[in-house]
Amino acid sequence: MKFFYKISLYIITVFFALPVFAQVSNQVPVTIFPVVPNMPPVIDTTSKYVNGIKQQDISDVIARAFHKSRVAKLDSITSKPTISFVPAIGYTLVSKLALVVSGNAAFRTGPNARVSTIVLSSSITQRRQFTLPVQTSIWSKDNKYNFVGDYRFFRYPQSTFGLGSGSNIKDEDPMDYSYVQFYETVLRHITGDIYAGAGYIIDDHWNVTDKGNMDGTVSDYSTYGKMAHSISSGFTLNALLDTRDNAINPFKGAFMTLQYRDNLTALGSTTGWQSLIVDVRKYFRFPAGSDNVLALWSYDWLTLTGRPPYIDLPSTQWDESSATGRGYIQGRFRGAQMVYVESEYRYKITEDGLIGGTFFINGQSLSAAPGTKLQAMQPGYGPGLRIKLNKVSNTNISIDYGFGRQGSNGLFIDVGEIF
Repeated sequence: MKFFYKISLYIITVFFALPVFAQVSNQVPVTIFPVVPNMPPVIDTTSKYVNGIKQQDISDVIARAFHKSRVAKLDSITSKPTISFVPAIGYTLVSKLALVVSGNAAFRTGPNARVSTIVLSSSITQRRQFTLPVQTSIWSKDNKYNFVGDYRFFRYPQSTFGLGSGSNIKDEDPMDYSYVQFYETVLRHITGDIYAGAGYIIDDHWNVTDKGNMDGTVSDYSTYGKMAHSISSGFTLNALLDTRDNAINPFKGAFMTLQYRDNLTALGSTTGWQSLIVDVRKYFRFPAGSDNVLALWSYDWLTLTGRPPYIDLPSTQWDESSATGRGYIQGRFRGAQMVYVESEYRYKITEDGLIGGTFFINGQSLSAAPGTKLQAMQPGYGPGLRIKLNKVSNTNISIDYGFGRQGSNGLFIDVGEIF
């Protein structure tokens, strides 16, 4: 076990020299503090035990390294926002190293309301990308309504590799564009753990350019239809079921969302088209009674009718959380239909919960243009390391190394579980 502690201390020193910030999900408020409905109790962050073993997180390691003692903290989130700003670093295949400044505000709209969150971050990447996403999850004072927003501005050089999951990585077509996204959804409590509602969303891409396939062949982007500017604007119908015991890092329960999207030329869309997204997740303790988890995920992103602009077609890691397809670069596969499945086994390495591990395997099948059939399933797999960022909320730092076909592989680092 001393080896794993040495590894964790090394990673903390090198990678977490800057504070790490936890983002929120677009559907459920996710914060590094627990969500409690009534007047907050004292949360003893110093003495959490599991099976008689005191649990540890990064703060404990740092405090011990500097001979400091930790004190119990109060979850004091009220109607007055609690605001934080921190620098962070990250890494993905498409961005390489990214320098990020993130901030959040957490508050309650009433004494019994769930925690509402507003998250803003800005990043500059090694590949000259600039991103400015803002995510909001505002709960009404009686928790009857949840107002969910996702607003983004991207200046985003990124390659495409053709249509369908049978596309070849050699058919790389370097692209560049600017992008604005505005998504706003209102969910109303129906019964139990079920919410339903509607929203308005718009995706606007402009200054879209490409260099053509690097091997000199005609790109699928050219064949499909180039557009220097495209808009997809329309309404959504949404449904949500969430029985997870912890939205940040579930041990049990299920999560399901449905989104029907209707893009209308009357609302400014370049073309009219409709789509459906079905996102289903299930979590089991395995073996039963242990702290190990088997997580299963199915994500289907389907074009129902019409012909979306090329850049709005379903694509690897362009799902809401940019989580699909570990083992491949963002945008590696693209097509009118996307069927995706993944399983991940999460297990403890140290009994104090500081270090954990995972192994994941996924598969994605995409069609080419609308009206074509799904192509071969492309697998991804790999191991992962988990370092406990916050033992109270059970938030981990996720460090995964993924492998795919045609030599695709790379490092993926994030805050929280991938799904």
